[in-house]
Amino acid sequence: MKINSSKVLIIDFGSQYTQLIARKIRESGIYCEIYPFLSSIEKIKDFNPAAIILSGGPSSVYDKNAPSISDELFKIDVPFLGICYGMQITAYLFSGNVKPAKNREYGYSKLEITKKSELFDGCGDNNTVWMSHGDIIVSPPKDFIVTSKTENGNIASIENKEKKIYGLQFHPEVAHTLCGHKILNNFLFNIAEIKKNWELSDFIEDKIKEIKTEISFDDNAICALSGGVDSTVAAAIVSKAIGKKLICIFVDNGLLRENEAKDVVKFYKENLSLNVKFVKAEKIFLSALKGVSDPEKKRKIIGKLFINIFEKEAEKIKNAKFLVQGTLYPDVIESVPVYGASSIIKSHHNVGGLPKKFNFKLIEPLRELFKDEVRRIGKKLDIPDAIIERQPFPGPGLAIRIIGEVTAVNLKMLRKADTIVSEEIKKNNLYNKLWQSFPVIIPVKTVGVMGDKRSYESLIAIRAVTSSDGMTADFAKLDYDVLRQISSRIISEVKGVNRVVYDISSKPPSTIEWE
Repeated sequence: MKINSSKVLIIDFGSQYTQLIARKIRESGIYCEIYPFLSSIEKIKDFNPAAIILSGGPSSVYDKNAPSISDELFKIDVPFLGICYGMQITAYLFSGNVKPAKNREYGYSKLEITKKSELFDGCGDNNTVWMSHGDIIVSPPKDFIVTSKTENGNIASIENKEKKIYGLQFHPEVAHTLCGHKILNNFLFNIAEIKKNWELSDFIEDKIKEIKTEISFDDNAICALSGGVDSTVAAAIVSKAIGKKLICIFVDNGLLRENEAKDVVKFYKENLSLNVKFVKAEKIFLSALKGVSDPEKKRKIIGKLFINIFEKEAEKIKNAKFLVQGTLYPDVIESVPVYGASSIIKSHHNVGGLPKKFNFKLIEPLRELFKDEVRRIGKKLDIPDAIIERQPFPGPGLAIRIIGEVTAVNLKMLRKADTIVSEEIKKNNLYNKLWQSFPVIIPVKTVGVMGDKRSYESLIAIRAVTSSDGMTADFAKLDYDVLRQISSRIISEVKGVNRVVYDISSKPPSTIEWE
């Protein structure tokens, strides 16, 4: 796959939609990457972009320490597209007038195209767009023209065709902007004249060739399999390159769902012909978690134990010089500071999280990909939907779906409840429509009446959310009949539970998982 030219660079100012811009561009068949706004001009030039997009962001151009860029950036002879804050910082740097809006614009807005622009070719005269900003451009910079306005009369887009600089106050990358996909494609194909260069089938072939070249005949590679999409697809690609020289290690920590460890390992061996080493470690994990209620402590204990067990197993494998990880591009992005060293979004376990004594060279075949791209690659590799379409499952497993101490009794209850939730969600054809759906045990007992007798038993909450990427999520509006059936079955079939509640919180402010 040739991606040395015709690449798009996105400069990130901290927008919640930045990754969505990248995904939309890749869906159009063009390779792109995301750099934080603090990136040096030299690094940006080394990337050799064919076009540059400036993302939105939460700041105002007048804020103290507001994120900015060097004027030198615009001396790079490529087309520019500023989106929301990206347009405002562009106007500000070219001496335009940016001020706080009297009426801030959030959500849907009607767009009136006032001047002919290549950006809006094929969009018609009026469009619905998605706004999310508190500042407005009162007057554009010299030599820039206004090409559209909102229903409030605010400037919605500007451009300097000669300098190839364009700006949009709204977000073309979100589905709410009806002509957004067309606008982005107009910029990419008509204005920047970029050719398509991003085909996932080519990606698979190129990765296999690359891995074959990197791993010599005498060397082995190891991979920690979890049963999830990322590690499975990564292992499948590497296995196609080096066969049985890839040794996969599956650690059963006792925190998995009903029969999950047994079923997943069987699947790996029979369907993907993977060389899998199974390690049963349930007693070790449960012993370490005894008496621990704090969620962060639980995570650290589970993570440290896994590393220790994996390390011991790895030491038994001769000539193991490479470690395969299912690191994705969002993992890489979120582990790089946008605003500096103090504001890393999260330190991902796949990015720089290995012990120093792990003397392995990393193989990360999915490092350039987003989750939806990984799923598409999985389908091209003929990995069944049972794995590819699995809902995300947390690394610490059921331990963070038990609020409080993790015990064998609670795990048994939660596994049974989880099976019921999964069965009912699938029976109603909802599984692939939901991002996640699962039960949570809450350390609260409530009074009930069961069989004409007073009961004082446990409470289970059901969590079901819709999302496109997990960064934001809304609670699913499940039909009452579905919820009633789930509740009825859990109370009837799970011994020790007499009450079921439904979580109607969105992310943000809540997280998807309870811990």
